[in-house]
Formats: sequence, structure tokens, C-alpha cells
Amino acid sequence: MPGHLRHHFEGRLPDGVEPLYFDTVEANFEGASKVDVAWFDHRAQQKNMNVFAHADRLRWTHVIGAGIEHLPLDTLRERGVRLTNGAGINASVVAEYAVMGVLVGAKRFDEVVRAHDRAEWLPDSPGKIELEGARALVVGLGHIGGKIADRLRAFEMRVDAVRNNPRPGDGTMGPHEWQEKAGDYDFIIVAAPSTEETRALVDAAVIARMKPTAWLVNIARGPLIDREPMIEALREGRIGGAFLDVTDPEPLTPDDPLWKAPNTIVTMHLSGRAQTGLFRRAADLFLRNLDAYMKGAPLQNEIDLAQGY
Repeated sequence: MPGHLRHHFEGRLPDGVEPLYFDTVEANFEGASKVDVAWFDHRAQQKNMNVFAHADRLRWTHVIGAGIEHLPLDTLRERGVRLTNGAGINASVVAEYAVMGVLVGAKRFDEVVRAHDRAEWLPDSPGKIELEGARALVVGLGHIGGKIADRLRAFEMRVDAVRNNPRPGDGTMGPHEWQEKAGDYDFIIVAAPSTEETRALVDAAVIARMKPTAWLVNIARGPLIDREPMIEALREGRIGGAFLDVTDPEPLTPDDPLWKAPNTIVTMHLSGRAQTGLFRRAADLFLRNLDAYMKGAPLQNEIDLAQGY
């Protein structure tokens, strides 16, 4: 388990559990072959994921975030290793960021801040979209998407959503039903998981159908939006703007065209970091699952390795 979370676990582990903490990638690799259960997250994440090649005894592994696209899912499935993630522990925080994106786009607060930095008194508001009565589509109604929808409805927005299993009469659509309706919305908020099926979920055809005043908000993963058609639409003024907490690639290089795309706000994947209680919530979830694992009970947030979510 990550050494920086030690204080969240001390005195709380079930009887019979012998903890092994690591503070470096090297220590993680060294201990990997000795454990049946592991939380391998580390700040050097990409390098650290090679640890699975050493984890011969592993039966269950956990990751702190919701995203699992960096993990060797095929290897885990072949070895019969169970996987859980931290979906939900940051849902409120990321939902707040998405709502901020909607508000910033609606009122063009980015332009207000730039005017402030120039010491320029604006004679009029650069953004005039009123949220009351405006239409929003939340693509992906999971932990985060559900909270986004709830918060936008508090502004009296008309909110529809996309989910794998839509329910008649509740404003939800299936994953292949919403694209033709993209032009109906003032805001399209992307909150779906990152899988092969969701790559370029917002593609050139969807972008072409959007209103010229509509905003894209992405708090999911960068590859869910086809970036070249989006950049082209932004440059040509065919959509209102884009609030992108996530991009493809990450981080963006200083010369990446997204930095200079018109009406674009890039927030450097900071949504999940705009909080103070993540590690406590993550440790609580892991401990609940550890207790369930030892009792043979179902695990919360267990991933279907064949589906990838």
C-alpha cells in the first residue's frame, strides 16, 4: 500500500492482515511478489504500473482513481486478478468542476478575468447565457455524471443524460441515441468512462450538429473527444467554446494548438485535485472492500475486466 497513506490505515486493518507499505517505485517492485492484495498507486504512475509483471501471488488490486485505461486489463483477466477502483470518491469534487465549466462558459468569466488582468473596465458582459431554461446533456450518468445532472437541475436547467441502460420517461438515452440530438443542447458535458468503445465519442459528426453557441465540457478523459474536429470547429466559430479539464495528450506541450484555440479553457486535469479529503475517502473505501474480501462478500466498484468498466 502507498506509504503516504499509512496514517489512514494504522489501527484499522482487519486481524490477520500484514501491511507492506512502499514509498518508492523500487520498493513497490520489491514487495509485489509477496502480496495477495495490493494498492499499487504511486505518483510515478506510468512507470509503476509495470509492477504487475512481478505480482505472481496477486488476487485483488485496487486503484485510487476511476480511470483504469493505464492498467494491463488483459493480464489481470488472464491471471484471475480482481480489480476495484475509486469511482465515486471524487464525484462531488469533479461535479463541482463541471458546473464551474458551465458557469464560466455561460458568463465568459475567463474574459472577465483577462479584462481584470488588463485593468480594463468592461462595458458589458462577455457572456450572456442564462442557465435557467438552458439545455444540458450529460454523456455518462455514473457517479460523477449523476451529481453533475443534479447540480445543473438546481439552476433550473433542462438536463438530459446518456447511460448504457436508459429508463423510459426519466430523460435518459442510450449510447447510440443522442448523437442526432446534439444540436438541441446549449452544453454537452462528457462524463463517460474511457474505453475503446468511447474513444472519439464526441466525433466530427456530433460537433457538426452542435449549436454555434454551444459549449463542450470534458471532465472524463481526453480521447473521448476527437480533438482535431473540435479544434477546427473552435477556430471557425462553429461551436461556442470548450472547457477541457482533460486533454489528449496530457500534459499538453507548450506549443500544442489547444492552448491557443479560441474560446477554449484548459484546466490541466485539476478537477480531482481541487479537494482536501480524497485520501481519507480512498482509504475508507479500500478498508470496506478489504473487510468484504476477507469475508467473501461482494466488492464495491469491482471492474468487469471484459467490459473495461
